[in-house]
Amino acid sequence: MVTKEQVMDALKNVYDMEVGFDVVSLGLIYDVNIDEENNVHVLMTLTTPMCPLAGFITEDAKNKVGSIEGVNSVNVELTFDPPWDPSKASDEVRTILGI
Repeated sequence: MVTKEQVMDALKNVYDMEVGFDVVSLGLIYDVNIDEENNVHVLMTLTTPMCPLAGFITEDAKNKVGSIEGVNSVNVELTFDPPWDPSKASDEVRTILGI
């Protein structure tokens, strides 16, 4: 059985190159669901709805999660509700950014 921890670990290797941090540390991952057939659904956001790297980031997330042994399929859903703000980022990221 694929675990949420495995999915989150894989997503730590997906970077928003505009800001230079991974999507987990930025707080862009809102939810991860794994069904009994190891189909993974990731609900995530981006730092802005106009992010020029949206396609790259979502495809990279899908590929990284899909590379986990046992994963059957991956769906990455983007949402902007609620909108992202810096308070969702990890303490480390906020410290580096001076927030």
